[in-house]
Amino acid sequence: NGKFEAFSGKVFQNEVSGSTLTLHYTLAHPEKQGIRRKKASLGTVPTDMKNTYQICSQYEKKLKSFRYSRLSTENQLTLDSMLLYYHTEKSLGDNYLLQEPLGPSLGIQAQLPVLLAEYAFYEDRDITDYLTLLTTIRPYFRSILEFEKKKSEAGFFMSDTTLDRILAQCSAFIQNPDNNYMLEIFQKKLSEYGKLPSSEQNALVLTHQNLMKTEVIPAYQELMTGLEALRGTGKNTRGLTYFKGGKAYYLYLLQSQTGSYVPVKQMEKRLSGQLSDEIGIAGTILRQNPELLTTLSRGITFREIKPAQMLNALQQKIQTDFPPLTDVTFELRTVHDSMKEYLSPAFYLTPPADVNSPNSIYLNPADEMTGIELYSTLAHEGFPGHLYQTVSFSRSDPLLIRHLYAPSGYVEGWATYVESYACRYAARNLDANTQALCRLWYLNRSVHLILCSLLDLGIHSQGWLLSDASAFLAQFGITDASAAASLYQYILETPANYLKYCVGSLSFSQLLSEVQKQEGDSFSLIGFHEKLLRLGPLPFPLVEKYL
Repeated sequence: NGKFEAFSGKVFQNEVSGSTLTLHYTLAHPEKQGIRRKKASLGTVPTDMKNTYQICSQYEKKLKSFRYSRLSTENQLTLDSMLLYYHTEKSLGDNYLLQEPLGPSLGIQAQLPVLLAEYAFYEDRDITDYLTLLTTIRPYFRSILEFEKKKSEAGFFMSDTTLDRILAQCSAFIQNPDNNYMLEIFQKKLSEYGKLPSSEQNALVLTHQNLMKTEVIPAYQELMTGLEALRGTGKNTRGLTYFKGGKAYYLYLLQSQTGSYVPVKQMEKRLSGQLSDEIGIAGTILRQNPELLTTLSRGITFREIKPAQMLNALQQKIQTDFPPLTDVTFELRTVHDSMKEYLSPAFYLTPPADVNSPNSIYLNPADEMTGIELYSTLAHEGFPGHLYQTVSFSRSDPLLIRHLYAPSGYVEGWATYVESYACRYAARNLDANTQALCRLWYLNRSVHLILCSLLDLGIHSQGWLLSDASAFLAQFGITDASAAASLYQYILETPANYLKYCVGSLSFSQLLSEVQKQEGDSFSLIGFHEKLLRLGPLPFPLVEKYL
């Protein structure tokens, strides 16, 4: 056990040391874990995966050398998860050029300013590292351009439509250098850090302004120029199945993103079955209360309570279905005005594994969420969603490597799965009509997610064109042509993104039903959730095995 834990620690150190961003968001104080910080860098995007696959093979060989039966259950679980992770990464094979680091909404060029803006200052070294990182954006973007050139040569470059959307996003970020949102946020963070005299803070603010103008803005301009030079080389404006190796790459994406290893056809069958069930339940509710459809279209509002009150109420209400979690603090923050258009409606910022705080939930005022929508979103991000799941798992003191290899399907699937409980909590103490309305609202939300997931499978696995996607949506009463075109384009650019929420959530629901059936009268919902939380983020074959 000692040897295995030492090996996993060495792997963790190797994995987090390649990028200062990864290291900083994983550990607040790496030196306390025996990790010496290198000069701050964003790393590079490799144009060849041979070295990566070789490292995966070396890790696999070493893992298989441990005597499995001599390891603790916790270490067996970690070993299994590492083996499956490396096996999945190697399955990418020669299709690595189909990966896309850029994208209008989820691409690194869109996410990087946000990650830098939220870069926490725990000690003086963090401020130095942050400023150094700004000088490494240009070489990092150059490595991305090299990768994009190689994609272009192989016939895998993005369509001009996607290119235009990425260029527009980059242009919006750099259009007003003197009022860029990163300037104000840096100044605010320095002030909140509170350990530097005002003269030093002022000098750092000037340094930051200069770096934004001489490093960050030119890096984005260079990226835009390099991408523009590749315009017209992306011939495919359809799904992944139309690329050479596209089907195999999509399977890799599904497995790595959702954490589910069921065949595509079986996944599609599961989703279609769930869609049919939920539409059937909604139909029954509406036959009994046809007026609810009109009420639903106007939106469900409750007695107006503040988001913090909602989170406090959720902390109490979840105790009937989820194990207690005491002494949890959270911070509710509002997205900075200048960042509203770049960020999702809400998000939980996972704290570093060595400090487990602060637990910050950000709300985007641009979305103006109220009532049940806000309540459900706070459940997704807070209790019993991301915040609750993250803190629960961290308190079990897992090996650090577990924080790195957490499949999105488990993490996002859990937060989506618990939304159904939130709707029940919201409906309690309300009249029967409102309870039915809350149920209908949740079903409508869930059906929409399943439809998007089935579209994803249709577009990337079966080769659906926009006309096919529009015809599919029309079967469910969605006939707005611009909405269909917008959704089609989004799914083209973010394959498997909807599926990690939907398949993840459905996987938890199926596990619940199987365990309920197996345990009969002795079944405990709190016990079931406690076991899942203790296992922590894993691919679903391993969740099933250890559950």
